[in-house]
Amino acid sequence: MNTSARKWGTFAICLLVALVPNIDLTALNQAVPHLSADLHPSSTQILWIADAYGFALAGLLITMGGIGDRIGHKRLLLMGTALFAAASAVTAYAPSAELLIAARAVLGVAGATLMPSCLSLIRRAFTDGKERTMAVGAFSGVAGLAVGLGPVIGGALLDHFWWGSVFLINVPIMAVALVAGAFVLVESRNPVPGRLDLASVPLSAVGVLGLVYAIKEAAAHGPGHAQIYVSAVAGAVALAAFFVRQTRLEEPLIDVRLFRNAAFSGSIGTNMFAMFTLVAQSLIFSLYFQLALGWSPLKAGLAGLPGAAGAMVGGAVLAPPLISALGRARVVAAGMLISATGFSIYLTIGLHPSYWTVMLPSMVLAGIGMGLAMTVTADTVLASVPKARSGAASAISETATELGGALGMAVLGSVLNAVYRNVLDVPAGTPAPAASAARDSLGAALQTAARLPGTLGGQLADAARNAFVDGMHAALVCSAGLAALVAVFALVTLRNVPKVIPEAQEPEEPGLVTAP
Repeated sequence: MNTSARKWGTFAICLLVALVPNIDLTALNQAVPHLSADLHPSSTQILWIADAYGFALAGLLITMGGIGDRIGHKRLLLMGTALFAAASAVTAYAPSAELLIAARAVLGVAGATLMPSCLSLIRRAFTDGKERTMAVGAFSGVAGLAVGLGPVIGGALLDHFWWGSVFLINVPIMAVALVAGAFVLVESRNPVPGRLDLASVPLSAVGVLGLVYAIKEAAAHGPGHAQIYVSAVAGAVALAAFFVRQTRLEEPLIDVRLFRNAAFSGSIGTNMFAMFTLVAQSLIFSLYFQLALGWSPLKAGLAGLPGAAGAMVGGAVLAPPLISALGRARVVAAGMLISATGFSIYLTIGLHPSYWTVMLPSMVLAGIGMGLAMTVTADTVLASVPKARSGAASAISETATELGGALGMAVLGSVLNAVYRNVLDVPAGTPAPAASAARDSLGAALQTAARLPGTLGGQLADAARNAFVDGMHAALVCSAGLAALVAVFALVTLRNVPKVIPEAQEPEEPGLVTAP
């Protein structure tokens, strides 16, 4: 196979591998009502079915990035692909909630091997800067598009098959990627990998898991619980110990001195805060479409696709030429400002929106802006470190993205819920238990309203929908404001990063990477 064919074959395999976990993640949300009727999980088990994947993924990204640099990213990707296929089959036919949770956790372990390995293999295959930026943009765009496709594919499957079909479809796709990868991919590893520091693995896992768990629990149940503070402190202490240990090891799991590189650290920070704002779309609009507007999951999924398509266009089509014309800092800042504009237009949306003249343009603008910003930051992370360390660098970037998403979910969700509770005008005559339940969430309010007699139920439902829209607007104001601040942050932190970043070399002093 010639070099060009192998390069684009690598790209296609990485796209295929990245597509599946992102579709799987959003398709699960639609499968929950169906699997709940079959397996009868408790409310706590439902939460763990949803969260087991994300917790395992977040906790092991750093470890898997370092392992990939040591044993080879092709080998790790093929192992992860096989494990993902096997765990998907177990998930599809799980006879109990306990086994389903365990299988989802294994899927998370497998998922942690995929993204750092894919990005490292793309970094190795595309040596030309412009081609690499285009490849990273398309890769990021397809990953975003997959999130939008999840509800569509999940809805179509659930209309005709049982809930396990949304997981079983992963098996043949991953089998194709496994076979093709064995023949097409070229190994990518650190030529002098060093040994794996076993003490660093649990420190990184506990640190990231502790913070993610605390953020998610605070969002779900409020901050007034002791286990949230214990988890946050344990996570912070473990991460601090992890970073201190990395500075003292001759062969660290990740080289924390990478953060001395202005291009690297600025891109990581921008990526994390950009993901914080991006959560607004996935968190708020799935609820808005389905609960406030009463759309079906399939219709809601189709309605959200233009935003994902906009991200793909922004990343793969617009980012490479704009970098050459404007420079990296300005492109990232422009992307975040475009997203802020899209979020601001959303503020005109109420319970009787115009999809084609208001929702569609705002969705596309927000998607294009995020595609621009996150493609440039992801490409800058890869370009600013030596190839041998691309796996660890990608893992750091993905971990920051996970933390940013979790933090955004917590903060934006809290803002939405706080405003919803404060402005909800419960109709006179509503029984106290029903009023209390209605203040919990829009979903609870609609369920409660359905049980109330006469016109009272309709009045409560209308009041809850209007209160939700007010909360949605408040969260979107936060997203738009933060997106504008991230634009300024990018202009400052990335101002000296060149349009074309020179090929990073392994430094003479172990662990030190100089800024380009």
